[in-house]
Amino acid sequence: MFQSKIAGIGYYVPKNVYTNNDLTRFMDTSDEWIQERTGIKERRYADRLGETTTTMAIEASKIAIERANTTAEEIDFVIFATLSPDYYFPGCGVLLQREMGMKEIGALDIRNQCSGFIYAISVADQFIKTGMYKNILVVGSEKQSFAMDFATRSRSVSVIFGDGAGAVVLQPTQDAGKGILSTHLHSDGADAEKLAMYYPGASAGKWLDNPPQWPDQELGGLYMTKEMLEDGSTSAYMDGQAVFKKAVVKFPEVIGEALAKNNLVSTDIDMLIPHQANLRISQYVQKTLGLRDDQVFNNIQKYGNTTAASVPIALCEAWEEGKIKEGDLVCLAAFGAGFTWGSALIRW
Repeated sequence: MFQSKIAGIGYYVPKNVYTNNDLTRFMDTSDEWIQERTGIKERRYADRLGETTTTMAIEASKIAIERANTTAEEIDFVIFATLSPDYYFPGCGVLLQREMGMKEIGALDIRNQCSGFIYAISVADQFIKTGMYKNILVVGSEKQSFAMDFATRSRSVSVIFGDGAGAVVLQPTQDAGKGILSTHLHSDGADAEKLAMYYPGASAGKWLDNPPQWPDQELGGLYMTKEMLEDGSTSAYMDGQAVFKKAVVKFPEVIGEALAKNNLVSTDIDMLIPHQANLRISQYVQKTLGLRDDQVFNNIQKYGNTTAASVPIALCEAWEEGKIKEGDLVCLAAFGAGFTWGSALIRW
C-alpha cells in the first residue's frame, strides 16, 4: 500500500484588504473590540463580481499543480471543500474541472465547513493509498463576504470571516514514514444550531427553540420574505461561547488522538497548523499541548477565518516562510460547524 504525500501546495487571497477600522463604517465596532475577541486585524474580500469561490480556487490550484511538477491534464480526481459555492448546485468541483481544462475526471464536493479541508485530505489519502488515483487536487476555497450581514446586530459573526483559497496536490510515495501518517475525523450534531445558517432549509424551524412562523403552514415550506432579509434571520448565526468551549476541548483531543496513533507526543510536533477560527482558541490549544510559539502557525491576524481555506492557506504560508522543512512532523487540525472536527498528521 502506498503512502500519500503533499507534492505541491499553493494559496490565493484577494487583493482587497479590509481592516477593522474599515468595518466601523458599517457597524458599531472598533479595532480594539475585534482584536480583543478574535485576534483579527484585517481580512481580504473578493471583488463582488470579478472573483468567485471557483476562480480563487483556480489561482491556488495553478500554483499547487506547478509545484507538484504536474499539469492540470494529469490530475485524476478533484476534491473541493467549501461552504460558499458559486451555485447552490452544481458544486464548485465540476466548475474548476471545466475551467482548468481537466479530463472527464471525478469531482467531489465536501460541505464540512471549517473542517472541510481535513475531511477532504482524509478522503484523498484513502484513494492514494489504495492506488485508485495518483494525482488528486484537494481544494479549500471560500467567498464568504457576499453573505455577511454588516449591520451591528451581526457584528460578532461578520467581523470574523474572510475570503481566500488554498490547494494541495496529493501523490503516492513509497518513502517509509513519509507523507500522511494518519487522519482522524469526528462529528457531533447535538449542538448543530449553535453555529449555522438556517436558511435556505424548509425544515430548519423544527430544530429550533423558537422556530420562525411559516408564511404558509399548510404547505409546510419556507418562503424568503422581506422581513427575514431586513431582520438578519437569513444570515449566519453563532453562539460564540458554545463554540469556544467545545473547540478548546476537541482540538487538543483530536491532536492527541493522531499522536497516540503514531506513538508520538505533543513535543514531537515541529509545526501545528490549526484552523484559523479565533486566535484565542489557538493560543489555548498551544498552552494545553505545551507547545512553543515557533511550533504553532497563525495567520488569522491577516486573513480572518477563511473556513475551509484556512488550513491550506496557513500551511502554504508556513512552508513558503521556511517554517516547515523536509522531515518535519506537521499536524493539521480543525473544528467547526456541525460540530465536526478532525486532524491529519504528516511527516513532511
